[in-house]
Amino acid sequence: MSKILLINPSKWGRGITPIWITSHSAVLKSKGHKVRLFDCTFFENWTVNEIKYNTENKQYKSSNYFDYITYNKNDIMESLQAYIDEYEPDIIFWSAISSHIHGEGEYVNIQYGYQLMEKINTKAMLVTGGLQVTADPDLMYSYFPSVDYFIRGETEFSLANLVDEFPDDDNIKSKVNGLVYKENNIIKKNPHQEIIGNMNLIPMYDYSLFEDQQFYRPYNGKVIKGVDYELSRGCPYTCTYCVETVIQKYYGFNEIVGNGILRGVKKYLRNKSGKRVFDEMKYLYENYEIQYFRCQDTNFLTIDRKILENLSQLLDSSDLNIMLYIETRPESIKTNIIPLMKKLKIDGVGMGIELASEDFRKSSLNRYPSQEKIISAFKILKEAGIKRTAYNIIGLPNETEKMILETIKFNQELEPDNITVAFYSPYLGTPEQIKSKEINDFDNYEYDVDGQIRTVSNSTLVSQKYLKFYKKHFVEFVRDGFDRIDFLKDLEGL
Repeated sequence: MSKILLINPSKWGRGITPIWITSHSAVLKSKGHKVRLFDCTFFENWTVNEIKYNTENKQYKSSNYFDYITYNKNDIMESLQAYIDEYEPDIIFWSAISSHIHGEGEYVNIQYGYQLMEKINTKAMLVTGGLQVTADPDLMYSYFPSVDYFIRGETEFSLANLVDEFPDDDNIKSKVNGLVYKENNIIKKNPHQEIIGNMNLIPMYDYSLFEDQQFYRPYNGKVIKGVDYELSRGCPYTCTYCVETVIQKYYGFNEIVGNGILRGVKKYLRNKSGKRVFDEMKYLYENYEIQYFRCQDTNFLTIDRKILENLSQLLDSSDLNIMLYIETRPESIKTNIIPLMKKLKIDGVGMGIELASEDFRKSSLNRYPSQEKIISAFKILKEAGIKRTAYNIIGLPNETEKMILETIKFNQELEPDNITVAFYSPYLGTPEQIKSKEINDFDNYEYDVDGQIRTVSNSTLVSQKYLKFYKKHFVEFVRDGFDRIDFLKDLEGL
């Protein structure tokens, strides 16, 4: 048995239950290893308080969330060092890929975790994964030189295999696929591990590592207990800015058949069984009082329809007082899908608008939903009483201020229940990131990316000051119009 310390380096300062933590802990514990979590979320001298920021700009509805939370006033570095000294872990791990990787600031986990670990005194083996190492393993040692092993791709079973072989480095290097390591100052890359084709092979995800306040989260002005959850992995689409394109490429899914759809998608889309999902939801409801399942699946309604039908029957016939929030695409929303969504207890749907220009979406982003389809999807959901969230991006390569204004106008037409706007994040290895580097909007690897907190754009079309301005006032302009725009620009020196 080995002792593993997982670190959640989140700086958002609000309840998030990263899916990679729950899946990796489940696999490791099933093999007899000991697992603990050091959670950075609520350390006062670490958090950037994302909720406060996005409530002030009206992206979130006001709530009494902070009545449920107690921030830790101790120094995070001193606390982490003391925890490691007491636990004496064999291996420390802090970043991975799951269906959650595109959200909640997880892309920067590899960076934040390393910023902590490079100041810590420990004999533990340092291991980490994530999108960056999957995209460009040769670049990683330039930024994270003290890491012993990186793992590319999906890491649950590769990490468990590494832990099984610990402390025999020779066996680790020869037996564990997906590894990247240095030997005699030369970067070595092991063969790719297989994609996890059957998600039921991952034991029931382990949420026991989280403290209770991690489960509280604001939702439409209320505070409820919830978790981040995945039923599936993969997406049939190939949007140029999306992390999925990096994972698709790593596992050999490189061909597009038209309208941005991936060839061989049936092998790339994977899911748990309906019974397995129901059992997990039931367990979390009964043992942790979880009412809200924030499904992080990249495209929920492309999950195998038989699985969704089976799950809907189990949920509909149960006494579970729960609700699901899902993400999907406008193409998936049709009138005939609403009864299924109701039986699945879906309360809210998030859909990517990204920006208003249909031509730009098609030519630059590889996204093909028409304006009419988007409008129809929002209308169908409204009539069904299902809450709608519009996802928007500002600061895309070659986007202009006029295009941002058009996106605001399009949101006015859609009248979403909730509106989010993110700064464009140049995720390493995505087609859009490569383009953004070529036109000098961004450096090759932007080290401090977080789409909800900051922009690192060098665009000459829309400056950082303007991007911050539109992030701050986007929802106001959608709800109240542009009457104050000139006044606010003068007030903020634009």
